[in-house]
Amino acid sequence: MHFRDRIIVIAALVAIVTAVPGIAAERPASAYPVKPVRLIAPYPPGGGNDTMARAIGAKLTEAWGKQVIVDNRAGANGIVACEIVATAPADGYTLLMANVGTNAINPALYQKLPYQPVKSYAPVSLLGTAPNFLVVPAAAPASSVGALVAGAKKQPGKLTYGSNGIGSSQHLSGVMFGTAFGIDIVHVPYKGTGPAVVDLIASQISMSFANALAVVPHVKAGRLKAIGVTSPKRSTALPNVPAIAETVPGFSAMSWWGIVAPARTPGNIVSKLSREIALALDTASMKEQLDRQGVEPRAMNPSEFQAFMESELAKWGKVARDSGARAE
Repeated sequence: MHFRDRIIVIAALVAIVTAVPGIAAERPASAYPVKPVRLIAPYPPGGGNDTMARAIGAKLTEAWGKQVIVDNRAGANGIVACEIVATAPADGYTLLMANVGTNAINPALYQKLPYQPVKSYAPVSLLGTAPNFLVVPAAAPASSVGALVAGAKKQPGKLTYGSNGIGSSQHLSGVMFGTAFGIDIVHVPYKGTGPAVVDLIASQISMSFANALAVVPHVKAGRLKAIGVTSPKRSTALPNVPAIAETVPGFSAMSWWGIVAPARTPGNIVSKLSREIALALDTASMKEQLDRQGVEPRAMNPSEFQAFMESELAKWGKVARDSGARAE
């Protein structure tokens, strides 16, 4: 074969390899990331999703030497952010802070979504789980679940509770609570946990079932009172706060956060991301930070996280449907 013919054959082989999905796509991981990574958070600053995004983003920035930019894209119960990531280039540079609301509950609330909660994404890793705390303003008269329920029964429909949106785990925690105790409490949806907590501190609403990341610092600072927790057992973040399950056995409503990439993101990039996240969650500083805020760090590999999301989708879908909650 002449030299010129060899060059033609080699060029043709390169073209074929480049065109075959999954071959050229696997090549960039060794250098990834070579530019800033955008981590889309579906809610405004100040809530648990944003807090977790910034915590893991800082760790990844430190490990890579490349900036992880947290981009808050609030709106439509997280749907805006989910669509952005679902339709983004599948190159590992646009990621989503997935959570129980966007990737487990929304499908039961909306007849049509511009994304599929699992299939539209390449699962990377779970980050952590946390209970919701039943919190009231610091000046509220009730200092226990019993006192709150007694007050609600005396004045049906007067107590209001804020959440980060219709059908969120915070909203459904309130539905479950009202059903468990036979009381009428009025739901007030917000665009995120942060705005709800601001109004709660100002006593504009009566209470909230907010995630630990968002409210534990305010409880410790004396701006809010925590009178119950939605985990099966008490939280190490606030061990003196009784679990609601101590009064109503089996009561449980947990929040979770994780990272996903657009579907078809190269597998070696996803694997590299997952490993880096596991290393970050295993650092003493990250463990201490999350423990203070009542979050249990839980790294998962991509296949484990996919199975987890599928199980959560089934669980919360049933709760949402049974509650009759609808977002449209």
